[in-house]
Amino acid sequence: MFLDHKIPPPLVTLAFIGLIYGTTNYAAADVFPYQNLIALGVLLIGLGFMFSGVREFKKLQTTVNPLDPAAATTLATSGVFGLTRNPMYLGMSFILLATCIYHGAWLGLPLIILFMAYITMFQIRPEEKAMQDLFGDAYEDYKANVRRWI
Repeated sequence: MFLDHKIPPPLVTLAFIGLIYGTTNYAAADVFPYQNLIALGVLLIGLGFMFSGVREFKKLQTTVNPLDPAAATTLATSGVFGLTRNPMYLGMSFILLATCIYHGAWLGLPLIILFMAYITMFQIRPEEKAMQDLFGDAYEDYKANVRRWI
């Protein structure tokens, strides 16, 4: 497709953070006890998923570049990749959730679903095709045992 691997996922995440922040102009921010603490916890979960995925890729000496999945040399199935096939994108979704919580931007919650749909269509599915082409049956077995998101 036209947008496959065209926009780096971190930039997509930043764009969605901006969109979420923009929703605060249309609805009053909802403030509740421990809001900042909860947002921080969700942010740390997101960063944990992201950095665990990157660390696993580095440990396996395979590419971290989301724009060139065909450059992968090893199928990552251990560590955080045993919980989700896409820990970095899941982590980015948690960061968007943390942004919504921090700003009380409940109108931003549907944007997280839109982000996940965009990433699935234009990043994950093309990556899955590349992994299938590179790793064949091993990737099929992995897909059968580990979910795409969570």
